[in-house]
Amino acid sequence: MQQAKRVLVTGGAGFLGSFLCERLLREGHEVACVDNFFTGSRRNVAHLLDNRSFEIIRHDVTFPLYVEVDEIYNLACPASPVHYQFDPVQTTKTSVHGAINMLGLAKRVRAKILQASTSEVYGDPEIHPQTEDYWGRVNPIGPRSCYDEGKRCAETLFFDYWRQHKLRIKVARIFNTYGPRMRPDDGRVISNFIVQALQNQPITVYGTGEQSRSFCYVDDLIDGLVRMMQTADDVTGPINLGNPVEFTMLELAELVIELTGSRSKIRFLPLPVDDPKQRQPDIGRALRELNWRPRIALRNGLAKTIAYFEDLVSSGHVPAAAE
Repeated sequence: MQQAKRVLVTGGAGFLGSFLCERLLREGHEVACVDNFFTGSRRNVAHLLDNRSFEIIRHDVTFPLYVEVDEIYNLACPASPVHYQFDPVQTTKTSVHGAINMLGLAKRVRAKILQASTSEVYGDPEIHPQTEDYWGRVNPIGPRSCYDEGKRCAETLFFDYWRQHKLRIKVARIFNTYGPRMRPDDGRVISNFIVQALQNQPITVYGTGEQSRSFCYVDDLIDGLVRMMQTADDVTGPINLGNPVEFTMLELAELVIELTGSRSKIRFLPLPVDDPKQRQPDIGRALRELNWRPRIALRNGLAKTIAYFEDLVSSGHVPAAAE
């Protein structure tokens, strides 16, 4: 059994962060959950509050934090277009200033630190699937740039701290992830489709619906992050974490309609600016260095996610759709 550690999770009350906190507590660690609750929710971690090994710290990572920890998972940042475009300047600051502050903390207390980066660093890719040595094709001045370029800059900072200060870093590039605790208003395709289907509203598909994504269930993704943190110090990444099985938006919409038993019809809308046409990870490096691959098929993961959203709808946490 591994030695118990004190672990800091920024963005710990968010979708991914809350599942990570649960996993670390199950493994016997002390967990400090840091969140400013811009997109995170106390509801996501309410069931952990009675655990003596868990604490919540309300804090914005754009300001320095002074705590004693052994490991840091830096997950803090709005991750859906609806939320990161609401305040794009703050989004960039969260990625860049947040990385500087967490790297500074890691340097002071000699902690190992993992950065939750994103497949968005690849932009609208020219190669398919995307490998970690691909530098990407990103618009630096578009409406999505606050997130894409913020995460790219954060990766730069992590590797400069590694080269300059010998910091123990890990950089994971997270591809589309889904599961319970996604916010119904986050604008992501799976939450959009499920909420629309449960309310028998038209399912909005952008463009022709032939653009593709690869969807990883949250439990698989969290397992990848934990495995990466446990690797030897010379394994820095970046490492892609995602499910390489690719689906078009039309295939996803039809599967959601089937699993929900919805009467929804599909409605086509114009494609958003800078929306990537394809997104699929090459996970060869994760297989070699982490012995990791996703285990949960989309159909099974969607069933669990739909059950969560059904509870939200029935309990009134999702506004009723206009007739």
